[in-house]
Amino acid sequence: MSAVTVAVQGMTCPTCEKSIEAALLRMPEVRSVRADHLSGRVELTLESPLDPSKVRTAIEEAGYDVAGPEAPSPER
Repeated sequence: MSAVTVAVQGMTCPTCEKSIEAALLRMPEVRSVRADHLSGRVELTLESPLDPSKVRTAIEEAGYDVAGPEAPSPER
């Protein structure tokens, strides 16, 4: 498993968090998601490798912008 943190613009409330979480949890590679509108960050735990462009596309299709590149975290 690996973790990825993504900076997201446009999240302003808990409903925004839920929207992004739901969009990303539809991907079979994603084990868990935690979005935080206060920090503008989304943390994903992945079951298997995932193309970063798919993460970007899912977030953009949910109506938000990826503000920075995906940053892999050390494996847990």
